[in-house]
Order: sequence, then C-alpha cells, then structure tokens
Amino acid sequence: MIVAIDVGYQESTALVAALVFEHWQSQTPVQEYRLKLNDIAEYEAGAFYKRELPCILAILQSIQHEIDCIVIDGYVFLGEDQTAGLGHYLWEALGQKVPIIGVAKNFFKGTPKACEMLRGKSIKPLYVTAIGIEQSVALQSIQSMFGQHRIPNLLKRVDQMSREQNQA
Repeated sequence: MIVAIDVGYQESTALVAALVFEHWQSQTPVQEYRLKLNDIAEYEAGAFYKRELPCILAILQSIQHEIDCIVIDGYVFLGEDQTAGLGHYLWEALGQKVPIIGVAKNFFKGTPKACEMLRGKSIKPLYVTAIGIEQSVALQSIQSMFGQHRIPNLLKRVDQMSREQNQA
C-alpha cells in the first residue's frame, strides 16, 4: 500500500492526515486517518523536520496496512548539495526500509532541474525528490497518479484533510 501524509498547523496544534491507497492510479483511498496533536514543537528555521517528523511518525503508528511507499508534502533532499530534508529524516527514522517520495509545491533554491515535473496543463512544476526508490520511478509514479491537474487528486485530498482542524 501507498501512504500519503500531510500536516497542518494552527498555533501549537497539528492535524496530521494520511490516506492509504493501493496503486499509483487509485482514484479513492482504502482508508483515511486523522490525528490531532497538541503542544507540538515550535518551528525552527532550517530544521523544519524537528516539528513535522514526530507528527508523521505518530500517524504511522495508527496505520494497520503494510506500507510499500510514503509520499510526503515536502522534500527528501534540499538544493544542489542534497542536504537532508524531512523525507530523508523519515527514511532514517523508519530504518531505511520504506521508500519515501517528497512532493513539494514550492521551489527550494538549488533544486536540480531533474526534480521538476509538470502535470496536467500546469506551467508551474511540482518538485519530486526520493530515497529508497529511483528518482525516475518516483517521478513516473507521481506523474501517473489520478487527476488532471498539477496536484494529483489524492495528494490534494490529504492536504485538505490536514487543514480541517474542526474535524479532528
């Protein structure tokens, strides 16, 4: 199974959302998860993973399915020098056993051109980085996801879920 995860914040509270789906082309999830966490770490410039990683690990404990790949909102590696990003820290926290694909909506300075991907009719790229899976396979996987727009439908759905604070 594939798991897409996103985290939304409101002051010191986080709403973590996860969707589990069978195939890259799946139109609907097999299961949805939400988890509200209080008293999360403050944002620390240059160390975003310290705030988000515990949230992701917390929701992963709820998922009963065997996970073949995790898709996060963000980067696995940052910039030209490939500095460890959130996805890399997640890979390490999971014992380097589950491939991680980062899909970022915004450009990070120095992101290699090979990470850019256009979907649908959009002229604004997504930025795809990965670990535990070939970059070309990660790009192809995200490209093949259901939906006609820049952001695949299931990734858009998990993003929306992470913003629905009153539903947790």
